[in-house]
Amino acid sequence: MRADRLVSLVLLLRQRGRMTADALARELRVSTRTVLRDVEALSAAGLPVYAERGRHGGFVLLPDFQTALTGLNHDEALALVVAGSRRGSQLFGLGSALASAMLKLVDALPEGLRESAAGAAQRLLIDPETDLLSRRVAADEVSDAVVAEIRHAVFAGRKLSLSYAGADQVPKCRTVDPIGLVTVRGQGYLLATRYGADRTYRLSLVLAAKALDEPAQRPDTVDLDRTWQEHNAQLRTGGDQVTVLVRVDPARRDQLVDTALAVRDEEPHADGWLRMNVVFQDARHAEWALWQHSTCAEVLAPQALRTSLHHRAATIAIRYGGGPAPQ
Repeated sequence: MRADRLVSLVLLLRQRGRMTADALARELRVSTRTVLRDVEALSAAGLPVYAERGRHGGFVLLPDFQTALTGLNHDEALALVVAGSRRGSQLFGLGSALASAMLKLVDALPEGLRESAAGAAQRLLIDPETDLLSRRVAADEVSDAVVAEIRHAVFAGRKLSLSYAGADQVPKCRTVDPIGLVTVRGQGYLLATRYGADRTYRLSLVLAAKALDEPAQRPDTVDLDRTWQEHNAQLRTGGDQVTVLVRVDPARRDQLVDTALAVRDEEPHADGWLRMNVVFQDARHAEWALWQHSTCAEVLAPQALRTSLHHRAATIAIRYGGGPAPQ
């Protein structure tokens, strides 16, 4: 860890010029005393770090100290900088490593590329936290310690012991053969097999993980994109799924589709709304999803779902229909 911190300290001084000990401490998330010790160690190792005294003083590097990364053109450098802005690394526990790597990458670029790539990257925003309707993109919170153990098992090809709690379920321990990691819309997943059957585990629902010494039973190579599609197809055809015939305001069509497993068919109706056959994981999932659309969607079938939504609406009407709120 200290070696990485020393490199980061040098790169900060390379990119920003003069910096005070307090400013370096904030960037590196250490104490000022630690920064002073690190500067002393760098000087002792022969790196040209020196202190400038006075009101506007701080630590600086001699101007001729630099590294270089040649062979990249502008678009290649820009692609690397933009790739570093994506949020998937956070889900896989690589956020701090990515930040350090990007600092090194930008510093190592030739000066002309460094300035133009960094400037161009400021004009691009990848996967913002909210969309145009100010809806927040829900990103999973994943324990760094848990995902680090999962990542180790995936890369080392070891069996993995998980404590996993699905929705409304008691945590269970299971041993799996990890295949790979996938991030989709701020959510991370582990693709694995268990007793030879395909399994998909949401990282945020893993309570504990331990890489075992036993080798995982899996092919040496994998087409992760194809494997993900296969796991998706399996999910969409299993369980207690329910198909709902619904009429929906076209303006809310995409939001409805985002909450469903699949759309069987859809067609415009004379009233200007769409008629759709939409598949949900189960009746509870369907009720939750369609309730989000209020009067912008109406269930036509099955009747049991219409009845459930009616009871829910009636309960809400009773609660809010009787004058001021209780004190």
